[in-house]
Amino acid sequence: MESYALLIAATLNAGTVLALAALGLLINEKAGVVNLGAEGMMLCAAVAGFVTVVQTGNDWIGFAAGIGAGALAAAVFGVLAIWLNANQYATGLALSLFGTGFSAFAGIKYVQEKLPERPAFAVPLLSDIPLLGPALFRQHPLVYFAVAFAAWLVWFLYRSRAGLVLRSVGESPESAHALGYNVRRIRMMAVVAGGALCGLAGAYLAIIYTPLWVENMVGGRGWIALALTTFATWRPARVLLGAYLFGGVTMLQFHLQGAGVDLPSEYLNMLPYVATIVVLAIISRNPAWIRVNMPASLGKPFYPGT
Repeated sequence: MESYALLIAATLNAGTVLALAALGLLINEKAGVVNLGAEGMMLCAAVAGFVTVVQTGNDWIGFAAGIGAGALAAAVFGVLAIWLNANQYATGLALSLFGTGFSAFAGIKYVQEKLPERPAFAVPLLSDIPLLGPALFRQHPLVYFAVAFAAWLVWFLYRSRAGLVLRSVGESPESAHALGYNVRRIRMMAVVAGGALCGLAGAYLAIIYTPLWVENMVGGRGWIALALTTFATWRPARVLLGAYLFGGVTMLQFHLQGAGVDLPSEYLNMLPYVATIVVLAIISRNPAWIRVNMPASLGKPFYPGT
């Protein structure tokens, strides 16, 4: 029972990284913007957050640095793709490549660094419940923040006026512009907010989940988060569930290795990526279902003068 509790706890921990990044990308795509630079933003945020904690000894300042790095990278993407109408896909790929190279260069001196010891988090009373306590109530506060944020995002997108405007920009920017809304400004705000969440995910990865810095430590999680938005058909609650599903697949490889399963480690390491490909292949069999749920203007530039 204890091993299962630890597996559930590790699943929530691993899924939080994907959930934060995927929810940020969901905000982007609801506004009609595709940002393929999640991997690069997370890497920049990871090195920024890790270096900040090494220098200050404060995790929360490190999270703030990661958020700032992700937001800054997303703002650069936004200027190019939204204001200058550069191709969104090419710009996102360029951002991903830049983040990979820049983070490797900036973090080369910190590969052997170790973070200071930090206290264990636990919810009073609830953390003492057998099985449920170790599994659910001894997590870092950002694990609970990811769940709360997903719930808030559901309300924001489908129950608030601002969420309706955001979705209208993603569905029909021409109509939103005709009603007097500044489409480019709204898209820019959505992109920066999404970048901040990707930055928080990268900082969490380097500060809490690992915690260390190595080159290219994000390891494809940015691409998995991008796939999660399609897997979840652009619904926040489904994004959260999908993130924990992929987090569980990631942790399952370590559980199987600990249980002595006689499989090469390379096969087990492939599990999260194979699961991503399988899910996308299944979803792609019904393109009409994707078109119904996908924002109508996703990836399309907007020209206010036309």
